[in-house]
Amino acid sequence: MKQKLIAFLVVMAIITTPPLLAQTTPASAKIGYTNVDYVIGKLPESKVMQNQLEVTKAQLDKAIGETYKEFQEKYEAYQKNGANMTDVIRADKEKELQNLQTRVQEMQTNAQTSLQTKQQQLLEPILTKVNNAIQEVGKESGFRFILNMDAGPGSTPIILFAASEEDNATNLILKKLGVDPDKVDAAAPAATTPAKSATAPATTPATTPKKK
Repeated sequence: MKQKLIAFLVVMAIITTPPLLAQTTPASAKIGYTNVDYVIGKLPESKVMQNQLEVTKAQLDKAIGETYKEFQEKYEAYQKNGANMTDVIRADKEKELQNLQTRVQEMQTNAQTSLQTKQQQLLEPILTKVNNAIQEVGKESGFRFILNMDAGPGSTPIILFAASEEDNATNLILKKLGVDPDKVDAAAPAATTPAKSATAPATTPATTPKKK
């Protein structure tokens, strides 16, 4: 899926840039930051979501693979026996192959859409839970803003410099979510990775012979 589904999560529903904050925020304002991707990646629900997506993908790949195998077998039989077929039978076999090839392509497209939809459905309650925790931490700890330090792939993070870890609200958010920060690897923030889209077998279906 390309952009991270959680890039829009900025606490207190405020989306702004550091220069604007510098102009409008009082010097005494407490500004915190976190990495929403990292937080989500440490939740048990994220592992459950990933497992469900992998199971769904495996099922879709199996169905695509079976249809593709059927296409391959019938295509090979056509190549082997096509010269001896009558015009009527040959035309019927070619139409069957064309239909099977179209079916494989449609299954690929539908599988990708199905995975994306399922991921969004599974991720939505996780996003809501994380957002609620951030809201609570912001209010309890006196933050005026809590910004997401990861703005998404291909973009510039909102937080370019942090003078102190005191403003890092990540551990507070994890504790609010019931996760012990001391038991997670904080060396490298982890992002939840969407399951790969269901794809057809590595071999691309051969082009169906055109009707003569």
